[in-house]
Amino acid sequence: MTKVEFEKLIVYTDGGSRGNPGPAAIGVVLKNSEEKNIKSYSETIGKTTNNEAEYKAVILALKKIKALFGKKKIKNMEIEIRLDSELVAKQLKGEYKTEEESLHPLFMKIWNLKTDFGKLNFKNVPREQNREADGLVNEALDKEQGSLL
Repeated sequence: MTKVEFEKLIVYTDGGSRGNPGPAAIGVVLKNSEEKNIKSYSETIGKTTNNEAEYKAVILALKKIKALFGKKKIKNMEIEIRLDSELVAKQLKGEYKTEEESLHPLFMKIWNLKTDFGKLNFKNVPREQNREADGLVNEALDKEQGSLL
């Protein structure tokens, strides 16, 4: 199977916890410019806050994109990361300060990962437009909760 060339990648990320902090999970959906699914990922991440989970979802997305497409290819891609957390989107765009100390290391991790990418944009979207990534978060949490019963 040959690799398909992508000029633009649309990425939906979500993170959530049941309780704040509480059991948490993250979800990532990669799509091409026509919004056709390429790949999706989800995993539980232990006990954390909603904001930390949102950051960890972006980190997972960046790592998976780099692994999937390679360092050379991602330099020439336009990547738009869409998330329903206005706070995290605005912090990553530099519009809001990151005042919560627990988010500083996560913000720095994303800042360092960003250097490998060409054009990388963060966009806040309404929750309704992020249903797929949100669904992955809930599936992972339900599966984890079920395994504990």
